Amino acid sequence: MPQGKPVSVPDDGLTTRQRRNRPLLMVHTGPGKGKSTAAFGMALRAWNQGWPVGVFQFVKSAKWRIGEEQALRVLGASGEGGPVAWHKMGEGWSWIQRPGTEEDHAADGREGWAQIKRDLAAETYRFYVLDEFTYPLKWGWIDLDEVVETLTLRPGNQHVVITGRDAPDRLIEAADLVTEMGKVRHPMDAGQKGQRGIEW
Repeated sequence: MPQGKPVSVPDDGLTTRQRRNRPLLMVHTGPGKGKSTAAFGMALRAWNQGWPVGVFQFVKSAKWRIGEEQALRVLGASGEGGPVAWHKMGEGWSWIQRPGTEEDHAADGREGWAQIKRDLAAETYRFYVLDEFTYPLKWGWIDLDEVVETLTLRPGNQHVVITGRDAPDRLIEAADLVTEMGKVRHPMDAGQKGQRGIEW
């Protein structure tokens, strides 16, 4: 097992074990590919530890089937690791808002956030993936101050990872781990559409 060593140790009165096991708020943002993929990889690690995992997908179509969903559902039902619950809110691609449907999407996003708040209060899951959650924040569908306060004050030992471009500064400041995915090159730059096994 890797033995990472911190650069500095704060004088916070916590033992090494207490500091090591504190719950993390993580953000994967930036224009590059791989934000959700990395979050689902973390969900696999959580499943392997036997932790209950809750995935909340925002503004992706409920009709769209991604490989990670199928894999995590099968693993969650296997009884070998932790249980996995998968929730979808909203329709359509995260960077496309179809005219005439914004209010429906906003209502779905608000209900999704309300469910997350209920689950956090009940400590339903040990690991949460809030996939594409930066978009309803960016569009003003969900109150950023409420999100930051709720996530900062969440009870117990619940880890949360949020994905999506353009993460708000306040969310980044509140997070324990922030990764920005940069783009050097993407096949779409050359006119190639997403493909099976790579994008889904």
